[in-house]
Amino acid sequence: MKQTGIFNAGHGAAAFGFQELAAIHWNLQAPQLYAEAIRRNEAVIAQGGALVAETGVHTGRSPKDKAIVRDAATEHTVWWDGNAAMSREHFDVLLADFIEHARGRELFAQDLYAGADPEARVCARVYTEFAWHSLFIRDLLIRPELNALCDFVPDLTIVDLPSFRADPRRHGCRSETVIACDFTRRIVLIGGTRYAGEIKKSVFTYLNFTLPEVDVLPMHCSANLGGPDDVAIFFGLSGTGKTTLSAVPGRSLIGDDEHGWSREGVFNFEGGCYAKAIRLSREVEPEIYAASEHFGVVMENVVLDPQTGAPDFDDDSRTENTRIAYPLDFIPHASTTGRAGQPRNVIMLACDAFGVLPPIAKLDPNQAVYHFLSGYTAKVAGTERGVVEPQATFSTCFGAPFMPRHPVVYGNLLRELVASGGVHCWLVNTGWSGGACGVGSRMPIRVSRRLVASALDGSLQHAEFRRDRYFGLAVPEAVPGVDPALLDPIRTWSDPDAFAATAERLVAMFHENFAQYADRVDAAVIEAGPKSTRPAAAVAKRDWRAAQPRAARDNRSITMSK
Repeated sequence: MKQTGIFNAGHGAAAFGFQELAAIHWNLQAPQLYAEAIRRNEAVIAQGGALVAETGVHTGRSPKDKAIVRDAATEHTVWWDGNAAMSREHFDVLLADFIEHARGRELFAQDLYAGADPEARVCARVYTEFAWHSLFIRDLLIRPELNALCDFVPDLTIVDLPSFRADPRRHGCRSETVIACDFTRRIVLIGGTRYAGEIKKSVFTYLNFTLPEVDVLPMHCSANLGGPDDVAIFFGLSGTGKTTLSAVPGRSLIGDDEHGWSREGVFNFEGGCYAKAIRLSREVEPEIYAASEHFGVVMENVVLDPQTGAPDFDDDSRTENTRIAYPLDFIPHASTTGRAGQPRNVIMLACDAFGVLPPIAKLDPNQAVYHFLSGYTAKVAGTERGVVEPQATFSTCFGAPFMPRHPVVYGNLLRELVASGGVHCWLVNTGWSGGACGVGSRMPIRVSRRLVASALDGSLQHAEFRRDRYFGLAVPEAVPGVDPALLDPIRTWSDPDAFAATAERLVAMFHENFAQYADRVDAAVIEAGPKSTRPAAAVAKRDWRAAQPRAARDNRSITMSK
């Protein structure tokens, strides 16, 4: 077997069970992986230097094809209401078939760290069939020093074979696509999909299972740092603005997607960023745009000009979920350590497709737990297969597909950490205003940035707040630089009756969703949720009329600029 690169010869591919591979390339860096990807016709090079690949029919994750092995270690620790199970016997057959499928093939292996905190770090070895997948995960996880590779022993092994097709009857899975996680043997098998995001999220899923046992809260969030005591966490699903709102001038980016929060502080799980590329512009997101122009970047499903090779970030003909993966140090002022102290602010981002949540609200500790467990947002088109337009959803802890344990485990950790540090918590709606999706307009990013900046610089601590009628949230009456009408959602709607009915509908959805946690949380957390008011149409209209400035009383909704 041909082997290239640096690796631990005493713990190589044979230790996992691979046999008769044509070749295995260990820990290749960007130039070699570019060459291999081009040689194998996996990708092309864009103007600016990025490696661009297409993922075929899978342009997003396949959460319904993900399963966890059900055994003695997971029987009573995994949240089976939210996770699919696979038997030990089926996994054994799947693993044997993966190893057989790899026979005679070239593989690429990367030895990487997951976790900037050495005390919580996981050594992850990732075998991939594609060279560009190897560069992708190398960009996104933490790269060890070269002298550490000779002694590297994995805690977690991931095997990614897109050409493998699972057999549901033989392997106990749902389709030909499979993401199978064995937490006991610390193995993840990914087959039947070329979407590289499955690799990164498998690492996150494993950390979400292991870290709560050592009192570390794993989080689907971005994080940045404004000063020694000014750490901010941004919870949110894909498309809600985690990356955009955290990668800003004047604040050091700790990371854009996955972090741990311990008694020592916050630390990044990764060494790179995975940003949405659709409609990326140099004017609106200059740092991410500049990062996209580096050699070493991987782009997924971004359309290139056939003559110049220039990326067309506005082209969604392949998917809305176009992506860019790049090392964290491609962002100016990014943290060099991936670690920081205790957070001062926690921001929960919701992309409200109904257009009734206020654009920003302050949460008390019980409300913070309620909204963390609820994880309300909208799935954005293209993030998952079959999602072609925004859909309202509740994704517990802002990351249900990656949460193996019961959500209350993570909620209790959050409450303890928030209470111990006196953290300020905020709910920010980056979704719609002036009506629901299809009628209203998306909240301008400049407005969301202004609101977040006011929360982080402490100025909102001195604002006057009103209590939202439907959601019980403390909403500021005014924020410098923001049209006051935007802060009161009903004032952006042309029909107050429609607003009242829509708000009541969303309140009912919150109640229905939270019922699953009612027997596991304190009464105070349940009481922190939204309240059904069912005001008469006349009362709703009176409130709306009273809220309108004179110039807006012609029943026109506020125009939302880009």
